[in-house]
Amino acid sequence: MINDAIVNYTILFLLLEFYEVSWQKAPTIMGMVIKMHVQYIKNIFLFLLMQPTFYFAIGFVMITDYAPSAMILLFIKTVDIATKILLIEQVFIKKELSQEMSQVLLAPINSFLPYIGFIVYPPLIFLAI
Repeated sequence: MINDAIVNYTILFLLLEFYEVSWQKAPTIMGMVIKMHVQYIKNIFLFLLMQPTFYFAIGFVMITDYAPSAMILLFIKTVDIATKILLIEQVFIKKELSQEMSQVLLAPINSFLPYIGFIVYPPLIFLAI
């Protein structure tokens, strides 16, 4: 039988992930970066607060006593936030963007892509407990 803690942590994480997807979702990666930039220019701390799965991952690592899969989850979420900040800075602050990167950012993305975390992260939570 599935442990109640696993179910509770998974549901909480999925709710937080849904929140993140809902405010970041756009038809292109550039659209997502623009939405994130709006929050970033208001206040970087506000932008960071709007990434609740990162804080969940930090707490989850501590709760699971540094389980390897929890560490993987935290690593992925850390790289995710770092990538978002680097993209925002590259596009809007430095304004240095190669032709190839511009094409990638402006290319339409599959509507399923923002929801990939709903498939990737729950097994990591399950393995950590």
